[in-house]
Amino acid sequence: MAETALATSMSPSAEPQQKIEGLTMVVFSGDLDKALAAFIIANGAAAMDIPVTMFFTFWGINIMRKEGPVRVSEKKSFMETMFGWMMPKGPGKLSLSKMNMGGIGTMLMKKEMSKKNVFNLPKLIQEARDQGVKLIICTMSMDVMGIKKDELLPGVDFGGVGKFIYNSDNSKNTLFI
Repeated sequence: MAETALATSMSPSAEPQQKIEGLTMVVFSGDLDKALAAFIIANGAAAMDIPVTMFFTFWGINIMRKEGPVRVSEKKSFMETMFGWMMPKGPGKLSLSKMNMGGIGTMLMKKEMSKKNVFNLPKLIQEARDQGVKLIICTMSMDVMGIKKDELLPGVDFGGVGKFIYNSDNSKNTLFI
């Protein structure tokens, strides 16, 4: 049924669908500043009753990883273990894309945000969940990077590029962050 709806929505001969007032984002970056921007936009749109879908792919998946060591039910290959070891584990471990300065810039940014009562990334993620933002993790990127479902925060959905395209095709706005 879902495949038929997807095929119909992407078929050139299908009649144009009325786009809903919605926002779909590809979250490709695992940088703290870009993740903050994505979740601030998502929460702002959700607060305005605009349906929001966030599709996390490649480095963006690290935003949605659990922090600390996580036991996984499936055995990982050597390369998957290495990827997992090298990538940040969760929203609290991300660094700035510019002026990181060996972690000092990230620490200063977090301190300034706290001083000015700006929600940190874990709080923004929780707020997005509370507002019904759809959080979708790209299964192809998970496979390539060796990330298992056990390693991800609760409350996420899983899908491939077809799921992203379907959501994007039915939204008024699509952003790439």
